[in-house]
Amino acid sequence: MIDATDYAEFSRFLTECCGLVLGANRQYLVSSRLSRLLTDFSFKSVEDLLHALRSSNNPTLKARVIDAMTTNETSWFRDIYPFEILRHTLLPELHTNGRAIRIWSAACSSGQEPYSISMAVSEWEASFPPKNANVSIIATDLSESILTDARTGLYDGLSIVRGLTQDRRDKFFTRTAHGHQIKPDIQRRVRFQKLNLLESYASLGKFDIVFCRNVLIYFSADTKRRVFDSIAKQLEPGSYLFIGASESAASYTKQFETRRLPQGTVLRRL
Repeated sequence: MIDATDYAEFSRFLTECCGLVLGANRQYLVSSRLSRLLTDFSFKSVEDLLHALRSSNNPTLKARVIDAMTTNETSWFRDIYPFEILRHTLLPELHTNGRAIRIWSAACSSGQEPYSISMAVSEWEASFPPKNANVSIIATDLSESILTDARTGLYDGLSIVRGLTQDRRDKFFTRTAHGHQIKPDIQRRVRFQKLNLLESYASLGKFDIVFCRNVLIYFSADTKRRVFDSIAKQLEPGSYLFIGASESAASYTKQFETRRLPQGTVLRRL
């Protein structure tokens, strides 16, 4: 078990490098998630790991620590309503002027969210064939290893069934010897890129829709304000932001208003 001093120092490191706030009494969580890393790098304790992080600029070690501590909980069409709003309201609305539509899936984990977005786009195109639809999706995450998995578009076991109907599985995936491979027309619409939400988003360009869901709950109040402000800069007035069902923007930003629709709510950039 980690002692109080090491736990406090590790918590500060994690907050500084990626914004995550562990909170009190999570020593067991840290011990369990770091156990394999300690073995791989031949560290005897978290204290040894902290010493290595302090004394050397080892990007591989830092990346492994972040990978171990980042929560990659995800599923297909999570909470469903954002994808229904996207398909039935936002895509038809934004496409009326005929311009390209850009969507950002932030903290995309192993790819279920951006690929779900791409499937929703295909369903919109099929149900109401638009002329010259041009929708692109950028998916970002802090973990390079999880992005490597996402880029393959290959899923098996529990990862293929959580939130995905049999009809969508049959329509958008090809069964292979190694699992379910997402079809090329869904995959090619998505581009994956490494990004720390504490860093600048300017290189990503402007977006019409941003999904930043179920990640802000792990950030401090100050970090939430920074992230909301940074996302707002990437959105033109009238563009949209989806956050998690249990998350709220009201205490952290005044740059969005809530738009209520039959399926649920979405934030609209003022």
